[in-house]
Amino acid sequence: MPIIERIAEFQDDLIECRRDIHAHPETAFEEHRTAEIVSRTLTAMEIEVHRGLAGTGVVGTLHGNKPHQGRAIGLRADLDALNIFEKNTFDHHSVHPGKMHACGHDGHTAMLLGAARYLAETRDFAGIVHFIFQPAEEGQAGGRAMIEDGLFEKFPVETVFGMHNLPGLPLGVFGINSGAMLAAMDNFELVVRGRGAHAGMPHLGIDPVVVAGQIIVGLQTITTRMIDPLQPAVISVTWVEAGAAYNVIPDEAILRGTVRTLSHAVRGTMEGHIRTLADGIASAAGATIELSYEAGYPPTINTPAEAGIAAEIAAKVVGETNVQHDFEPLMGSEDFAFMLQEKPGAYVFIGNGPGEGGCELHNPHYDFNDQLLPIGGSYWATLVETILES
Repeated sequence: MPIIERIAEFQDDLIECRRDIHAHPETAFEEHRTAEIVSRTLTAMEIEVHRGLAGTGVVGTLHGNKPHQGRAIGLRADLDALNIFEKNTFDHHSVHPGKMHACGHDGHTAMLLGAARYLAETRDFAGIVHFIFQPAEEGQAGGRAMIEDGLFEKFPVETVFGMHNLPGLPLGVFGINSGAMLAAMDNFELVVRGRGAHAGMPHLGIDPVVVAGQIIVGLQTITTRMIDPLQPAVISVTWVEAGAAYNVIPDEAILRGTVRTLSHAVRGTMEGHIRTLADGIASAAGATIELSYEAGYPPTINTPAEAGIAAEIAAKVVGETNVQHDFEPLMGSEDFAFMLQEKPGAYVFIGNGPGEGGCELHNPHYDFNDQLLPIGGSYWATLVETILES
């Protein structure tokens, strides 16, 4: 693959950095050691360092040597790990039981540091690049927190770009499209209230467990009968809680779950559909419901122009045959979506390899593929030099 030769030359340094971060995982808003590594590394490159956004966020700012009118772009990598017990036994396995880099953020950080090192050496671009190292991607909305702390006011950019490794996609193959890449993630809690009774005399009570079961099945009619079949949507009930004895019908049952959608329009209808359906089923049985609906991450939606640029850059690095332009969106979620709500930009996937032996995202056997480091670093560097060419 035609990666940048200079980045390939210091691949061993990137591997050492990546594996050190992997061995010392830190979860949301606790990435103090990782942030220190990033800050120290950027400072050694003579890149201006800013710390403190969202607590542990780091932004490195680099000016190119070519004349420019203040044009700037942002490149984002995530810092945090997951609350997972690692089952790998290699030398760089987690030294913190119960915490693990099971999503490759260690690799994302190292790839962006690799691009920063090369660009700091060459500065062959006309403008400003902000290297955004974001905390708390895993469910804690660190991207939104950085924005609320003034990310784009303090570091104005025209566009912003993100990248994530993907097991199952061949090594170094890029996946991208000009619309939704990942789904919105909303969560709900549904309390069904009935009337407790002896389990042998259910007619004397109102059984919330039966009502909850009917609601679980009924919820699936929302995605199959109330939503346009060409608009993807998922409702998954993942937690059912009720009762404490074999012979007692409880007063209430609790359902918890997640809703995933790819469009803002469909997302806006889901809470109402769930409330109407659950209330109708419960009312028919004489029960009541209480719904708590929490809006989480929005859908990650690329802007067409920036998606086209990202695909063009990927093709420069790995060849046109290794770029999937109509990549099908995934129903996972990503808080880079908050940045794409603020600025035009694009989010791409880069193949981590086959995912054999449990090397899948959020799996205790996962590990980032170090062969990706110079490829991802070359993508970032080429993106900067192309967009800020003159």
